Amino acid sequence: MFSLHLILFALVCTGTPGPNNIMILTSSLNFGIKRTIPLWLGIITGVPLMMSLIGLGLGQIFIWWPGSFLILKLIGCAYLFYLAIKIALSSSTDKNINKQPMSYWQGFLFQWINPKAWVMSIGAMATFSTHDATVLQVLTITSTFLWVGCLGVGCWLFAGFYLQQLLQNPNYRRVFNLSMALILLATIWPILQSSIKSALQP
Repeated sequence: MFSLHLILFALVCTGTPGPNNIMILTSSLNFGIKRTIPLWLGIITGVPLMMSLIGLGLGQIFIWWPGSFLILKLIGCAYLFYLAIKIALSSSTDKNINKQPMSYWQGFLFQWINPKAWVMSIGAMATFSTHDATVLQVLTITSTFLWVGCLGVGCWLFAGFYLQQLLQNPNYRRVFNLSMALILLATIWPILQSSIKSALQP
């Protein structure tokens, strides 16, 4: 059964700044809505699938092998750092027009190394399901994130399009891309900091 608390939790998770939304916003600005839709679809379907697998038992891996989650977060941070560099170096010059935005499968598979997606998925299952989660509970949580994610992430998709109209000047767009890269790096820091602390604990 859907609950207001679950809907609000999903809205906060999918609608606030994070790697997925920064990628969507930047892609929509530089490539337009139509060419960014595959990435949007990859994100909004990848997260619910991850949640469903965690709810059905995948999360036990982190209990059996605690170090696996740390490794996953470090890999995710490294890839996010790479994405931040790509965003910072992107521009609106003619030579970049033919560059391709991220595809559906890139957006879909990115969720498996996206630290925020893992924390969000584990948190949702831990908060809104019982210890022995039923299939109905898992489906309720994942379907909520699916339709709320369409709206939450979709807002960033359209925001990028409207910014595209405002940032026609190539210099302004370069400043925007650099700003988005710095924000993406800012989202990495707390995750990296906690990972380092976990690694140094005896």
